Amino acid sequence: MNYTGEHLFPGQAGHFFVILSLVASLVATIAYFKANKVSIPEEKQSWIRMARTAFILECISVVAIIGLVAFIISQHYFEYKYAYQHSDRSMEAKYLLSCIWEGQEGSFMLWSFWHCVLGLILIKTSKQHEAGVMTVISLAQFCIATMLLGIYVFNIKIGINPFTLMRNEGFFDNAPVFKDVLTGGLRKDYLSLIRDGSGLNTLLQNYWMVIHPPVLFLGFASTIVPFAFAYSGLVNKSEGWVKPAIPWAAFSGAILGTGIMMGAAWAYEALNFGGYWAWDPVENASLVPWLVIVAGLHTNIVYKSTGHSLRATYLFYILGFILIIYSTFLTRSGILGDTSVHAFTGADMTWQLLSFIIVFTIPSFYLYFKNYKSIPTIRKEESSYSREFWMFIGALVLLLSAVVIIAKTSVPVFNKVFGTSIAPPEDIKLSYNQVQIYVAILIGIFTAVTQYLKYKDTPKGVFGKKIFIPTLISLVISLIISIFGSIHYDEHGIGYLAAIHMAIFAAVYAIVANASYIWIALKGKIKSAGASIAHVGFGLVLLGVLLSSAKKDVLSKNTTGIALFEKTKTEDPAENLTLFKGLKTDMGKYHVTYSRDTVEENGKKRYFQLDFEEKATGKTFSLFPDVLKSNREEGSQSANPDKKHYLNKDIFVYVSSFLDASLNDTTSFQPRDMKVGDTTFFSNGFMVLNKVDVNPPNNKRQVLPGETAMMLNMTVFAKNGIRYDVTPGIVINGNTFRNLEDSVLAQNLVIRFNKVKDEKKGVLEIGVKEGKSLNDIVTLKVYEFPFINVLWIGVIIMVIGFVISVVYRVKTGKSKKSVTKPQMVKS
Repeated sequence: MNYTGEHLFPGQAGHFFVILSLVASLVATIAYFKANKVSIPEEKQSWIRMARTAFILECISVVAIIGLVAFIISQHYFEYKYAYQHSDRSMEAKYLLSCIWEGQEGSFMLWSFWHCVLGLILIKTSKQHEAGVMTVISLAQFCIATMLLGIYVFNIKIGINPFTLMRNEGFFDNAPVFKDVLTGGLRKDYLSLIRDGSGLNTLLQNYWMVIHPPVLFLGFASTIVPFAFAYSGLVNKSEGWVKPAIPWAAFSGAILGTGIMMGAAWAYEALNFGGYWAWDPVENASLVPWLVIVAGLHTNIVYKSTGHSLRATYLFYILGFILIIYSTFLTRSGILGDTSVHAFTGADMTWQLLSFIIVFTIPSFYLYFKNYKSIPTIRKEESSYSREFWMFIGALVLLLSAVVIIAKTSVPVFNKVFGTSIAPPEDIKLSYNQVQIYVAILIGIFTAVTQYLKYKDTPKGVFGKKIFIPTLISLVISLIISIFGSIHYDEHGIGYLAAIHMAIFAAVYAIVANASYIWIALKGKIKSAGASIAHVGFGLVLLGVLLSSAKKDVLSKNTTGIALFEKTKTEDPAENLTLFKGLKTDMGKYHVTYSRDTVEENGKKRYFQLDFEEKATGKTFSLFPDVLKSNREEGSQSANPDKKHYLNKDIFVYVSSFLDASLNDTTSFQPRDMKVGDTTFFSNGFMVLNKVDVNPPNNKRQVLPGETAMMLNMTVFAKNGIRYDVTPGIVINGNTFRNLEDSVLAQNLVIRFNKVKDEKKGVLEIGVKEGKSLNDIVTLKVYEFPFINVLWIGVIIMVIGFVISVVYRVKTGKSKKSVTKPQMVKS
């Protein structure tokens, strides 16, 4: 049947390229595998030519798939499930890319795209390692291609296809409006009833989500390269892969680290948990492979320089990529759906993702243990005064950190597999921090000290002289920070506070010692100082985390006693300040005024203008947090923070709730008779009529020339003990009069002087109006993050150091031969 308005060609073309991608990647895998096995040069080249052709076809297919999905979304072809679920007509054009990779299908397409890019580079550069390395990458491409198939084999669905039509997925089965009354089937013009799509997740409508996922997935994809080199080494029983793997491992560390911290910046910009890291399971699943890859990079350098730690290097590179696949399982199987704000839910791909893990885990570890004894090693133990010894210890500490994080993160998996019900800790952040802070201390100290040691051995006297001055300077600076920095983070006891101060020393030590090493030992030669620069960046990151977290202050203490919501696990009314529009309110160091709000034309986003005035200096600034309405759930809204950046701090604010007076006030004035000295009650207290003033000299209410003002001097007493002075009145001009109402916004109370009811007895009639909301109200959470810029500067410097290392290693790899390793034996 032909349905009115459907655009089928993009989907048909997309299906073709999905199949072509699958077939081409399989052919490339087989051809590269054969090429790696044969020894006859002519036959080897024949297989490689076939493999390259197939891989290029695979790349063309992947680019075509992404292009067609982008076209379908941009044209609002809502007959396609992916376009309907992830976009809408009101979506800003800049978020088109975010729509592409919001869903599971999109993330697999992005991952596959980066494998294509990396594969083409490796074809050009990996030379004799091409067949072994590209076997792995092509096999990974084949596995990812199966994720996009969306076909059934013996009632088992393989993959989820981004070109699936809505009508083929049963979307209209339980919707009578889409049924044809005569045939009972789907109406031919069903598309005319679909006015809009579900829209992009409100949390993803942020510029960081346009750039963060591509960088993060490039980081994910890049971990396969060191793994592929390690596989090539195990299969071919060769150590020639070690040197070319180093710049790739450094590249992976740089890109994956950048992607992770971009995610932290997104969380800081767009999420309202008030920070950049929450030990969310998906955050952890990205961090763990980075820790392992960085550990592998260090042992790889150790082996290249001394012949030690090749076995560890193999293990770290294998684990790095396996953990990437495992993190994919965690985030896309739905197993973390209740524990993470990032996890994908929807199609159950558990068995397929588990197969992906098995396909790479079993063969790689089989090869590793099969060849373990034949992997070259040096029997002589390293000196404890050698660089390689402490680099290896540091790598083990990183591995230990990774194991602890992934074990805690995997509790939902453990519960599901073994039927247990292990509950998460009450304070999730503390459960991670109380272990990782000691890891940070050790890594900070290792980072500071290790570069002052020589490979193989270092005379104790020489080492002591070199490290003494940086140690003394670091101790003085860290003591100044600890003593005068007002760090009193004693929420978790004196022991944890002591660990914070130790970590501050370790961070400062890493910065000072590595900066000194660049200046003294390397004579300021930046080209060869990549590692030291990265270590300086790491020290700054660690210091920024400690200062911004240990000194983070909640500014929005509730001084009014007004709360618009009950206490929850994530929000405490005592830490949220309620503001009434136009009313300046005291907030600690600041006065803050909710001055106005504006709603975008499409009615989805409401901006709130908040004017801050610093009490001490009188300086002012405005912030504009917003609340975004979701298309997906009726009434669902998400808050996007705003912040004021200073050199030494950030003021961070988000809207935790708000009320629109026009939607809430349905009450009317109730008449009350009163005489001077009388009391009358309202729901939250009482009010007293003190006296009646005629034309009071200090009247602040607007009275026009020729008018006579009669004002009531009243006091309102609230239950919480707060008192308010109010002066309702009337002004008379001849035979006309008008009311001057007065209000107590904090009590949702309006008082009106109606009339003089009995002049002789002094009885007056007033009107009392209590509304649900007499004014627009907004409740805020405001944080002060001190020295958070230290963190972001540290990230930038660390990435620059990684990049310098990559460039240096590539250049030296082309110009120098490998260092001969001393007395290597097979054990």
